Amino acid sequence: MIDVQAMFPVMVANDLEALKHFYEATFGFTAVFYDPEFYLHLVSESGIQLGFLVPSHATQPEFLHPQMGKDGYVISLEVVNAQTAYEWAMENRLTLAMPLKEEIWGQIHFMVEDPAGFRIDVVEHVSQ
Repeated sequence: MIDVQAMFPVMVANDLEALKHFYEATFGFTAVFYDPEFYLHLVSESGIQLGFLVPSHATQPEFLHPQMGKDGYVISLEVVNAQTAYEWAMENRLTLAMPLKEEIWGQIHFMVEDPAGFRIDVVEHVSQ
């Protein structure tokens, strides 16, 4: 068995500076590695990690050269209060992908887009 220590997605995207600013200002992530011509690695206080790699970097294999498409993928971030987070998102004019919605399976959530167009599902789990 492989002993896994952590998990984080690495998304191939342009404009790492805009992504860095967005995740730091919006969700409180900290850049623990940042080279705008190569890679951005973000970590939240709770230990959530996200990675962003520039397209066509010479050190990477060919399959990591294309920019990742924004469809068919979502970053889910769990919050204590989705309503409060939604109000903050609207006050700060984030790009809304889906308005606040209460689901029958016990979830309140909304979605925003980051500067690369990746969608972030901001989720609150509620008891049913």
